[in-house]
Amino acid sequence: MQQLPAFNHPDLLIGCDGASDAGAFRLRDDLIILQSLDFFPPLVDDPFLFGQIAAANSLSDIYAMGGKPQTALNIVAFPDDQLELSILNKILAGGAERVQAAGAVIAGGHSVRDTEIKYGLSVTGTVTPENLITNRSAHVGDCLVLTKSLGTGFVTTAFKKNRCPDDVLETATESMTKLNQGASQAAQTWAASAATDITGFGLAGHATEMATASGVQIVIELDALPILPGVAALISQGHHTRANATNRNGIESSMRIEGDPDPVDMDIVFDPQTSGGLLVSIAASQADAFIASCKQAGAESTAVIGEVRKREAESQDPFLILRG
Repeated sequence: MQQLPAFNHPDLLIGCDGASDAGAFRLRDDLIILQSLDFFPPLVDDPFLFGQIAAANSLSDIYAMGGKPQTALNIVAFPDDQLELSILNKILAGGAERVQAAGAVIAGGHSVRDTEIKYGLSVTGTVTPENLITNRSAHVGDCLVLTKSLGTGFVTTAFKKNRCPDDVLETATESMTKLNQGASQAAQTWAASAATDITGFGLAGHATEMATASGVQIVIELDALPILPGVAALISQGHHTRANATNRNGIESSMRIEGDPDPVDMDIVFDPQTSGGLLVSIAASQADAFIASCKQAGAESTAVIGEVRKREAESQDPFLILRG
């Protein structure tokens, strides 16, 4: 894909480079639009719940950059020659509920016939230049804060095998449907240096993207990671996703492991998340206030999980250190 043409425009502030969460385009000196798109097959059987999860996941990219979602377009692949349209109706209703909760509107969409259901949103948001948050500006000395517990990949994998306890699935789906709105607002209030949302590349993958884009080193304390209830048992039963291994392989040359980490924590840090929390780099002096604001907004598992350090550009210093 590196051979595809790059788009250069004075108002294109963020494009495909740097693994950012959304594109950013300046409309006026005081207004930036953010654009993102995401969709995937069902993770749960309930079509309304699937719609909620997919929509929350799509909206998260806008929140990660300090933006306010404004409009969304439905993206649908559906086997209407095999399944009742009432199922699609429930999926779209679930998505609409989350979009409405975000204070945004659905302005339309597009559908195609496919053998597999897929659903998501293309979301447009707005942000002022002073409130724009990227993954490119983590500061040395910052605390790293994570706003949701990890482990949704293990939960959904176990569920597909009919091996996930109902209470574990319920807690995970509650997390996946929760909007990152409150955490995003708190990041703006307490002047976060950088942020990204944790999705398919797992915590380690997205942390490495932030470290690389910011030119810093990120240290994650594995024993500080918030983990969804019941996930450790699912890990011990072997409910890994294929992406767990590919996520690790993808960044292995950019990381170093220190200490003697718990194997469960090592599995968790590479677990692909759906509608995960925000990873926020914030000044140590503001971290406690930021965490309190997140918890007040409903992100109860928000916790400090590491720090940002200086990386010597000419050295072999890794971008990511996983410390157990």
